[in-house]
Amino acid sequence: MGYRIAIDTGGTFTDVVLADDQTNFILGKAPTNYGRIFVGIEGGLQSIAEQLNSTVGEILARTDFLIYGTTHATNAIIESKTARTAFLVTEGFPDILVVREGGKLHPFDLGIMYPDPYIPRSLTFEIRERIDSDGEIVVPLDQAQAKSVMAELKRNKIEAVAVCFLWSPVNGTHEARIGRIIEQELPGIPYTLSHQLNPIVREYRRASSTAINASLRPLMERHLGDMEKDLRHAGFHGELLVASSFGGVMHVGDLLERPIYLVRSGPSMGPVAGRTYAEAETGAREVIVCDTGGTSFDVSLVRDGVIKFTRDTWLGEIFSGHITGLSSVDVESIGAGGGSIAWVDPGGLLRVGPQSAGSQPGPACYGHGGANATVTDAAVVLGFVDPEYFLGGRMKLDVKCAWDAIGRVGEKINLAPQEAARAIMDIASERMVGAIKEITVNQGVDPRDALIVGGGGAAGLNIIPIARRLDCRHVLVPRTAGALSACGGQYSNIVAEFSLSKFAFSGDFDYDEVNRTLEKIQASVDQFSNGLRQKGLQRFATEFFVEARYAYQVWELDVRLAKGRFDNPGDLDAMVEGFHREHERVFAVKEPGQNIECLYWKGRLTAFLESPALIKVPATTRPTPPPRKDCEAFFAGVGAVRTPRYLGSSLEAGTRIEGPAIIDEPTTTIVVYPQSAVRVTELRNYLVDVEREQNELTR
Repeated sequence: MGYRIAIDTGGTFTDVVLADDQTNFILGKAPTNYGRIFVGIEGGLQSIAEQLNSTVGEILARTDFLIYGTTHATNAIIESKTARTAFLVTEGFPDILVVREGGKLHPFDLGIMYPDPYIPRSLTFEIRERIDSDGEIVVPLDQAQAKSVMAELKRNKIEAVAVCFLWSPVNGTHEARIGRIIEQELPGIPYTLSHQLNPIVREYRRASSTAINASLRPLMERHLGDMEKDLRHAGFHGELLVASSFGGVMHVGDLLERPIYLVRSGPSMGPVAGRTYAEAETGAREVIVCDTGGTSFDVSLVRDGVIKFTRDTWLGEIFSGHITGLSSVDVESIGAGGGSIAWVDPGGLLRVGPQSAGSQPGPACYGHGGANATVTDAAVVLGFVDPEYFLGGRMKLDVKCAWDAIGRVGEKINLAPQEAARAIMDIASERMVGAIKEITVNQGVDPRDALIVGGGGAAGLNIIPIARRLDCRHVLVPRTAGALSACGGQYSNIVAEFSLSKFAFSGDFDYDEVNRTLEKIQASVDQFSNGLRQKGLQRFATEFFVEARYAYQVWELDVRLAKGRFDNPGDLDAMVEGFHREHERVFAVKEPGQNIECLYWKGRLTAFLESPALIKVPATTRPTPPPRKDCEAFFAGVGAVRTPRYLGSSLEAGTRIEGPAIIDEPTTTIVVYPQSAVRVTELRNYLVDVEREQNELTR
């Protein structure tokens, strides 16, 4: 068996994880290169090559699978660097992307400017056609007028086209015909048809997903094409898989048609790793997965062993940002990571983020010319990060630059550098606690019942204070926490989702129509899985879901179906009861006996890939090894104290370390705060007892 490599390209660092034939994980990390993505990948591979006494070319030649996750699509949308895209709509309805869903997060703030639509109004074109809600053609497609619009698109140097007509999910004839006209009149220009991508009734969400997908196609074709070409040139001959927003992976060819599935593909891998480690270590079924990178803090939730999904994935602020409108792993992201910049607002209040120093110039301590104080600089000033062992010693940090940057912030708020650094860390932690509450407390989940998995290069700096604020007892920090999302790629499977709209009312349920809809979804699942069987995959599983609501309500909830058809009233009763339970969990109320409306049916296919095994090692009976060295670390309420620093590789399974202490791994640092303790598990991970107790850590 050859190597298996997983890559996560973030805004600051590119993480590379190699699984060898003994299922050992070897980590590499390098700054992300925005000009040529392979440069960062090659830097991570070079670090691994040095550990294996090999070369990048030799490693790639021995690699069977390479799994790639990226934030490139997400960043392109946020930074408005997507293709110049035209938006074609039914005549009389040009403002779908302008009006959106009408929501407003701050309804009484009259100073907020109305947000720009995803595609400018000037690039929105009306097509003469109309289909009604029954799928009947009311106004035939005016092909001559459509061709004149194509000529205008050509004059506007359009790079992609999004098509979203009224009621196309019911009858997609007109959209399909427009697709053929685009091929004839604008050869080579990629386009997306809404009824093929996202056949839902909600007009804005269907339009938004179509516009996003179309705008990403030219960009991601170049991005993935260049990366694959560079990999092949460097010696890779194996199979290339790309992480998707479903928390799984897909073949490159399948994603090029639907690059919207690349939005948040990197963060979607974090909960996969978190669930895997939590189940193996403690058997926990309720897991909060935190991934603290250089640019952002991502938090996701595992409930009863199942990763939580959502259709409300907003890029930017809710209502004023842009929604993907498609199912994806539910990840709450905020601009609070190691590279987040600390600043003082005009009112004299200290703030952290959302701006980030990125990888260039990076935090001040990188010594690349950055002058802004960041969370990483605060960690250096507090003594948490060893400037001689950053990235395993491959990158030396400039301590003076960190102190100077933090000192400048401290002067503005009348705090000494160490107190200013503590305040920066506290504010960053509080923002992270808020993000966790958003995805737990605000959705009916008590975080006290969950295990926290702390991942990301910066997670170990403040995950214990975060857990204390949430009253959580235990935190699991994997040894590979510095590349948590990339590790998730190692344990991911191929995941694809297929869906159709079909209204059904539980009080007068049309079994035949619903079953025909589910049969169409099953046919799509079978077609996709047959293609995977030709690639050698053998193990598959399919789950079916419905989005339903109480009659006359606005928003739907996902309900899992016991099987892919309704054979009798008992199947219907089971679905309705499942909806009542889910409604009570989310809203703390249910209405037994109330009928429900079903709008949207989905089938989710999982094709299982072989994953590296988790191998335990016996716990040691030997005494704890001496620390690598002592340092001075500054803790809130305690001040500066002498603190032992341990090298993670020297700690064997069963070793217990009581705080205050610091454990250095090549790609992360675990700060064991006073009154906490950590035990090295038999899987060589770190299980933290947040508040030190007299008994041993529970398993």
